[in-house]
Amino acid sequence: MKFETSVDRHHAAALIAFAHSCMTEALPTSTLDNAKRCLLDAIGCGLFGASQPWSKIMATQLFAERSQGNATVFGHGTTLAAPAAALCNGTAIHGFELDDLLPAAIIHPGTVIVPAVLATAEGSGASGDQLLRAIVIGYEVTARISLAMGTQASHHGFHKTSVVGPVAAAIACGCVLGLEAQQITCAAGIAASMAGGIKSYVASGGGGMVKRMHAGWAASSGVRAALLARDGFTGPSGAVDGRYGLLEVFGGAAAQPAKLSENPGNEWAVNAVWFKVYPLCGWIQGVVQLLGALRGPRPLTAEQIGKVVVGTSAFAVNGNSNPAPADTMDAQYSIPYCAALALTRDPGDPRAFEPAAFNDPTLRAIAARVEIRVDDACEAVYPQRFGSRVQLHLASGEVSEALTLDPHGTPADPCTAEELAAKFTRLAALSPLPVDTRAITRAVDTLGDGASLRRLGRALRGA
Repeated sequence: MKFETSVDRHHAAALIAFAHSCMTEALPTSTLDNAKRCLLDAIGCGLFGASQPWSKIMATQLFAERSQGNATVFGHGTTLAAPAAALCNGTAIHGFELDDLLPAAIIHPGTVIVPAVLATAEGSGASGDQLLRAIVIGYEVTARISLAMGTQASHHGFHKTSVVGPVAAAIACGCVLGLEAQQITCAAGIAASMAGGIKSYVASGGGGMVKRMHAGWAASSGVRAALLARDGFTGPSGAVDGRYGLLEVFGGAAAQPAKLSENPGNEWAVNAVWFKVYPLCGWIQGVVQLLGALRGPRPLTAEQIGKVVVGTSAFAVNGNSNPAPADTMDAQYSIPYCAALALTRDPGDPRAFEPAAFNDPTLRAIAARVEIRVDDACEAVYPQRFGSRVQLHLASGEVSEALTLDPHGTPADPCTAEELAAKFTRLAALSPLPVDTRAITRAVDTLGDGASLRRLGRALRGA
């Protein structure tokens, strides 16, 4: 796709114009196919996530409010208004640390963009093709805003998914609704005032449920902002890259607004997605992968394990070193606990993050033998890559070591189509509402052929 920017335009304005053009210009077939993969992966995460306590609480409250609409809620046979459905579904998709990532941008796109554009598309009667295009747009905008913002927001304790998410979702939803570029600019301006979310959940003592809600709130905010803009509500045009805009407030002096509009259409963010293998923090995926390979096909006993040394980035050392998790969130963010799991159990089993598991004295004893340090090679590639180095010291005196800078599932070591299909099937089978996984897969596969979204909605609602 060709797209030209003029030097006198704000970078955010150029990005919005590009996003707007993507709804009508030809997009690469491979890019739209990747949007389908992202959609199906997010649906699988959401169907499983709907079974978790935080998702049930959220859905119960929103159904009690009797919000009327046509948007599907994962794990339920009835519908809600689009903002409410996006809040439920974003919370569910982000509900168990299985949702996708954009590694270089250090952000979760699917858990915000998919629920936002799916709810907006269902609520407005959009086509399957429009939905797929909006996913491409949403991932692109998410990546570009996050990269332009830099890492300062994360280092100051903000969760970038819930900072960037509302604006990216608003732009994508505005495209679904067929808004003009100026209206989408207003939607982004409205959504920028909804940005927030602090990472207090990484502190020891229990992370609670709030991180799960961050994605849902961002998705819902994006939907609401787009609907408000459609109806004439206005927002500041410089809310992304202007004075006191999103980039300046959260990114500070390190922000690089030019990244918003740099080489549009050359490379697509949706083609660079990291599909998670394990239900735990991205920083720990490589640790678990490596230790699983070093231990071999059989679990080790506590008596066989001397100690484990994990090398990673300084950021992960500072945020993921708690050896004694207090709740599920804590366990999924703990390098010591996840290392103990990788050596003795199945770290892909969601039950491994229940209280009975993370309170197990044996696992806690092994976690206490995990040493964590900054590794020069891993630190050098942060934040573009999520490196891990592990040393496994057995009680027998045998020592083995392994390093990866690109965990499995990342673009450098991607999951196969069979692996992604197996992940979806496994997660969807755990939905609180029984669904036909084949019907959902077929509905997603045919979205770009002009098929109605109704088929997908019916399959998701168990009809």
